[in-house]
Amino acid sequence: MGKTYVVVAEVRGGSLRQVALEALQAVSIAKHDGDSTAAVLIGSQITPLASELANYVEGQVYSIDHPDLEIYNPEAYLNVMKTVFERVTPDVVVLGHTALGRDLGPAIAAHLDAGQISDVTAIEKSGDDVIYTRPLYAGKAFEQKQFTGGTQVVTIRPNNIDPAAASSSPAEIVELEYAPAGSLRSIVKDIVRKTSGKVDLTEAKIVVSGGRGVKSADGFKPLEELADVLHGAVGASRAACDAGYCDYSMQIGQTGKVVTPEIYIACGISGAIQHLAGMSQSRVIIAINKDPEAPIFKVADYGIVGDLFEVVPLLTQEFRKVLV
Repeated sequence: MGKTYVVVAEVRGGSLRQVALEALQAVSIAKHDGDSTAAVLIGSQITPLASELANYVEGQVYSIDHPDLEIYNPEAYLNVMKTVFERVTPDVVVLGHTALGRDLGPAIAAHLDAGQISDVTAIEKSGDDVIYTRPLYAGKAFEQKQFTGGTQVVTIRPNNIDPAAASSSPAEIVELEYAPAGSLRSIVKDIVRKTSGKVDLTEAKIVVSGGRGVKSADGFKPLEELADVLHGAVGASRAACDAGYCDYSMQIGQTGKVVTPEIYIACGISGAIQHLAGMSQSRVIIAINKDPEAPIFKVADYGIVGDLFEVVPLLTQEFRKVLV
């Protein structure tokens, strides 16, 4: 009898997050003949999203739609997953390695008495075994792990696995009733988001990031203009955040967000190891810095020695000619 994979498809701002489709693709890579897939969609006013998600799933989409579920609450979401598990018994649960996935994944693992492998960046099969690759030591090394048995929970790092392609036959949508679990220990009333722009930083294909070299909050304006032209997001080093140039929601690094864009443009960033931990796996790294000895150049694919306030506007001007 084959395994049953359950993917928790994350929603943000009324849209499916790209990592939901990446998680589905991860399942496609890992599954064998005879395995089945189900997806879970939790939120408020998500009926259109359930239909959209069904185009990428071959099995069932379990949709739980209720106003109380608009904002993520650990207890409420776990209780919803328990309801789903009454309908389908999972062998493997897959989530994005996002703020939600890092919180809900261990709770699901504890409930199912399951093992967990987190922050997976690659998946491959070796016979009947599935091998998961994840980074160690701030991206300096990688380890390959596999489960020896039992129920499994896996979280997928965004932007490392290609999104799933649409299925030839849409999945069946199963709408489940939300049953409140009584009094919750905590209730989230509202979330005030301080984002780096129109594009989610962790899922952006292009990231323009600033460090202490931007010198002030106004110093981020040229970076924002370049990111806007490139349809990318703006990030920052901890030094820039600590200096008060930007909000900590933009921080990339060991104590901030981990990003793996196709192109990472580091502007006025020296390249401290703590920052490299959050962006060293970017496919192409471009560094702009006045100091030719800056450590960032050691990891950069392309380097520009110069003043970012001269270089970045020139790049924006040239990209605008080509892209706009």
